[in-house]
Amino acid sequence: MEKAAGSPAVGGSYPQKNAEILSSQYGINLFLAGLLLTFAWAVHAVGISKSHLLSYLITLMLIQLLWMLWYLCRSCTQRRLIRDKDTHAGARWLKCGITLFAVITLILDSFKIGYYIDFSNCLSPTEGIFPVTHAVHTILQVYFLWCHAKDVIQSFKTLERFGVIHSVFTNLLLWTNGVLTESKHQLNEHKERLITLGFGNITIVLDDHAPQCNCTTTTLCSIFSQGIYYLYPFNIEYHILASTMLYVLWKNIGRKVEHHQQNKTPFKFHGITVGMIFGLIVLTSTIAIVVVYLIQIGGSKIKSELALTMFYLHAIFVLTLMCTAGIVALLIYRLEDRSLDNSKNPARKLDAELLVGTAAGSWLLSWGSILAIICAQAHPKYTWYNLPYSVLVIIEKYIQNLFIIESIHREQEKVNDDIKTLRIVTVSRGSTLSLTPLYKEIYNGRATRDTGEVPCLFKGSICGRENHGAGVAKEETSQDNTSVMQSASDFSFYSRNSVTNNKRRILKNIAAFLFLCNLSLWIPPAFGCRPEYDNGLEEIVFGFEPWIIVVNLAMPFSIFYRMHSAASLFEVNCKT
Repeated sequence: MEKAAGSPAVGGSYPQKNAEILSSQYGINLFLAGLLLTFAWAVHAVGISKSHLLSYLITLMLIQLLWMLWYLCRSCTQRRLIRDKDTHAGARWLKCGITLFAVITLILDSFKIGYYIDFSNCLSPTEGIFPVTHAVHTILQVYFLWCHAKDVIQSFKTLERFGVIHSVFTNLLLWTNGVLTESKHQLNEHKERLITLGFGNITIVLDDHAPQCNCTTTTLCSIFSQGIYYLYPFNIEYHILASTMLYVLWKNIGRKVEHHQQNKTPFKFHGITVGMIFGLIVLTSTIAIVVVYLIQIGGSKIKSELALTMFYLHAIFVLTLMCTAGIVALLIYRLEDRSLDNSKNPARKLDAELLVGTAAGSWLLSWGSILAIICAQAHPKYTWYNLPYSVLVIIEKYIQNLFIIESIHREQEKVNDDIKTLRIVTVSRGSTLSLTPLYKEIYNGRATRDTGEVPCLFKGSICGRENHGAGVAKEETSQDNTSVMQSASDFSFYSRNSVTNNKRRILKNIAAFLFLCNLSLWIPPAFGCRPEYDNGLEEIVFGFEPWIIVVNLAMPFSIFYRMHSAASLFEVNCKT
């Protein structure tokens, strides 16, 4: 009978597994087709224009819009039903972050619309339709993620799998398009910087697919064209965050959720002053370095060399501090005896995989720089600073990944019975007092010895105390006999609790410091401060085009790693 009862459930899992496989293959093919179309446009393939690429992206966005509208309407009609939720997915701070990036993305879309209006004589209509569709897509998608990122879908599972995976790869293709457009803009200025450093033997023709007509209003065109590329980093982060949140939603389809109370972990500034101060110092200095770098690089050979030297020295100092902080945090973990949470958690599993996967991008660049320094015949002075910088990038990510992954897998500290308190209301001389004696003391029959105290309530029983007579004397005598032992026990307990609180405070400060440091290290590559482009030594060793291809492939992952690490460290700080 048990076998017969269990067989339908086992058999029923096969269609869902097939739906998962089919939907994933659909998404991969969707992505590969778009990726090939993007590559064809980038290399000026015959018969492929930008309008073809944008038409493909517009079609994908419209399909996703239809699916999201259908899902929202169906959810509205079933709003009274109790649905399973994944409490680990779609954290509030993550939703706030993606909302901020979405707002800046809408500004970017408005700039693109203005750019299209100014060059409308020679641009395809798709370049005007695309930003409008993208703006609508952004607004509805953010609303969808705010309302349904935690959903565990249990109905129409096959259809929903295809809808969600379509949304995942649509965002990945939009991310790819943004990365390519932003990279082409960076390359337009790259060759001039190399020439100022004395690498005149590097020759390659670059273009940015600029429109072949004059702008109707020159001033506005300049504002739009320059402003677009400063906003692209936020657009890139928006799409990659949206794709990760949607991927977790896809993994949760049909999942059986364990119903248990999730402890809320709000962010608090209390206790992390030291970490915040040092982190803000790093953030401020990094912004200053980026501003000076962008002003000096390409001005002259001396200025460019000084800018690169300044960048490397600052980065070496910051990475050294981050390595030290990470090692201290790992040593504290080794001193603690706390078990790891190995329960099934798609969001946590994805976080760990993204940390290691995206770190490979900067590791690739670092090993390329190390190899170039070793193999190069001539070494300008500033290139030697690249060696410790590249080594520290590898080590720092290795240590930080260990710290973050262990932190998100550690079980949250449970409240011990020894530190639980019971609110007791007593009446003394006609006034109401609020006391909180230790749970251990009440359990052992020992209450606070306040003069004039009257009945206390514990587990539904009433215990009275008289303030005169032999009963009081006898009670005080018995309590005096055990006061020394209990005081020693309390002292030992409070000592252990104090040590635990100190460790927790140190870990929170380290997490806050690393959070701000990762935000700081996200800023330089996101806004054009990329010594991997401007160093010049790697292009000599590997060749200009091969190295540029490597940088363009690895840099987006390196940039995303810093933002994802910052988000993970924020969560670590809340949980610690």
